[in-house]
Amino acid sequence: MSTQMSVFSSQEAAQPQWGARAILSFSEAGATIHIGEGHDLGAVQRAGRTLDGQGIALVALSGEGWDLESVWAFYQGYRGPKKKNALEWDALSEADQAELEARIRATDWTRDIINKTAEEVAPRQLATMAAEYIKSVAPAGTVKAKIVKDKDLLTEGWEGIYAVGRGSERTSAMLQLAFNPTGDENAPVFACLVGKGITFDSGGYSIKPGQFMTAMKADMGGAATITGGLGLAIERGLNKRIKLILCCAENMISGRALKLGDIITYKNGKTVEIMNTDAEGRLVLADGLMYASAQNPELIIDCATLTGAAKNALGNDYHALLSFDDELSHQALTAASQEKEGLWPLPLADFHRGMLPSNFADLSNISTGDYTPGASTAAAFLSYFVDDYKKGWIHMDCAGTYRKSASDKWAAGATGMGVRTLARLLVDQTK
Repeated sequence: MSTQMSVFSSQEAAQPQWGARAILSFSEAGATIHIGEGHDLGAVQRAGRTLDGQGIALVALSGEGWDLESVWAFYQGYRGPKKKNALEWDALSEADQAELEARIRATDWTRDIINKTAEEVAPRQLATMAAEYIKSVAPAGTVKAKIVKDKDLLTEGWEGIYAVGRGSERTSAMLQLAFNPTGDENAPVFACLVGKGITFDSGGYSIKPGQFMTAMKADMGGAATITGGLGLAIERGLNKRIKLILCCAENMISGRALKLGDIITYKNGKTVEIMNTDAEGRLVLADGLMYASAQNPELIIDCATLTGAAKNALGNDYHALLSFDDELSHQALTAASQEKEGLWPLPLADFHRGMLPSNFADLSNISTGDYTPGASTAAAFLSYFVDDYKKGWIHMDCAGTYRKSASDKWAAGATGMGVRTLARLLVDQTK
């Protein structure tokens, strides 16, 4: 006896016995999703989540009405972190099928690596896995990768990554990956993508309470998301030279770990006093942004699970966007809207740059005082490491990469949200 369930789509309301707002009904033929006349993709995703939650492991999307976006919506809801279910659908057009499979590859890789334990994904492993994934989706011969690790970080001047990770037994690493489909070794670098890759964040000596530490294997969500975005952009035909820079470390406590009051001297001469070891993401990103600036790109994008302030402001359903470049911000927000992903602007102004005073260094790594805008001052800190921070740079504080518990649309764990937005922004910018 087959255990596969057929799932149909209908614009008609469910019969009254299923409830006035029912999105699912059942019959001998299978389940029907009632999407309404507006073709509610949210209802499709919620239905997928419901069926997975009921333990229905084999689903075939049957009948009419299943196009690219509806299949994708169902897939996002139906996919759980344990990956014990299987989904079938009727063949789409060649172009739509290729796009769907590319989305699945990019977001599955992103979700899977975020969901893995910190024991499985140490800093060097994250850098290696990211490079292997990009090589797997890029045309042969278009990717070169270098991983700078351990004491070599100091040799090259990447003091922030080294300092944050020195308390861990697992060595830190910086991935410097070049994607060049032009065939011209002298082609200008169009964009640099920088990701925060903190593979576990204990908070260091500013230690997190236990309930805030349980999800900290996901503190590399920015690195995973921006890598997935590049992978999808490549599959969508990205044709410009791009550099991916991942700043990978584990923030742990030991006799060698960063202490409050320590001062880091960065490659650009900026000195930073450590007033909170749990504000470590900005310390590693500073190195990545300096490396990015040195490539003279037209565009710099960084992604990071950087602040609790962004999550408090926006919840799990939106990433925060911060930038001094209004035109670029508009383009990013448009890309998110077109991809049906959550992205929302938070303020970033010059006065935020003045809210990081230190008595002993150029900057403190946190702002002080009551009601400080934590997401804005974190972005302001990063701006000190971007050569032309007023133009061509956007910062994404990735509040929505990971959910500690399931919702009506998402399984617990990583979401892959933001991957499609980044891919669209990259491709659109190169047209």
